[in-house]
Amino acid sequence: MRIGFFGTPPFAVRVLDHLLSWAQGDIAVVVTQPDRPARRGRRMEPPAVKAQAGHYGLPVVQPEKLDEAAVQSLLEHYRPEALIVAAYGLLLPARLLQEPAYGALNVHASLLPQYRGAAPIQRALLNGERVTGVTIMQMEPGLDCGPILQQRALAIGIDDTAETLHDQLADMGGELLVDTLERILSDELVPLPQDEERASFAPKLRKTEGAIDWNETAWTVHNRIRAVHPWPGGYFYWTRPDTGKRIRIRVFPGRIGPEKEEATEPGTLLEGEGGKLRIACQDRLYEVHTLQPESAKPLTAEGFVRGYLKREPS
Repeated sequence: MRIGFFGTPPFAVRVLDHLLSWAQGDIAVVVTQPDRPARRGRRMEPPAVKAQAGHYGLPVVQPEKLDEAAVQSLLEHYRPEALIVAAYGLLLPARLLQEPAYGALNVHASLLPQYRGAAPIQRALLNGERVTGVTIMQMEPGLDCGPILQQRALAIGIDDTAETLHDQLADMGGELLVDTLERILSDELVPLPQDEERASFAPKLRKTEGAIDWNETAWTVHNRIRAVHPWPGGYFYWTRPDTGKRIRIRVFPGRIGPEKEEATEPGTLLEGEGGKLRIACQDRLYEVHTLQPESAKPLTAEGFVRGYLKREPS
């Protein structure tokens, strides 16, 4: 099967690796987004998929947009029999979806029709879901709305973050994709239309969604911190007792602690036994293991208590 692979970030890299292990597949071309400026220096950097494709010696194209000329070029030069899409970042036009003999398949990190869109992993965590999964679907024009070929569920652990779920779901998606392609060749699958009444959406995260509101329950706070880890990261503002300066502090995922005393104001930082640091939420204390004050390196809770809570006013 001649395959055109469409993908951009690290999620797509893991799916590509699994696809390359499939003996009956021949990846004719890898399509990814153009190089973009990144990091503080704003240097142009290639997408993760481009780097991985180069490692395997696969041809790569990076159209700025999938207009008629780009579609025509892809179909004529590479003659794909199937398209595989994993977090590409752009909608594919109808002609590109329809002309390959086996159509186009999408690897999506949710149990569709739930969490259609760009950030299904993060939105599931934000909403406190206990189960997520991956879906292999036949693509149709529109946002993640085509019929389902296969799905596989994954339990979300209380310590899972967007980072840990990303890696698990990417590998699960790659494995399920290969199995789906085998079943397509054997004519074993019957596409199942999505139930539009159950559809929900997962828009891209904004940087401001990392802001923590300690007036919320500890469960809600925990869900936010792990949903935005590693990007954009959970954060709050705090006034240093020694200098009176208000600083921004990043909080890494921790644990839900015991109930707080009723008189303790949400947002209060409390030192616990053994250098532990707890922050009061609406109902309980949140145990923090690692923090990063602005313009500083990450600190353990013990290091933060020593350096920021116990310093004498100057």
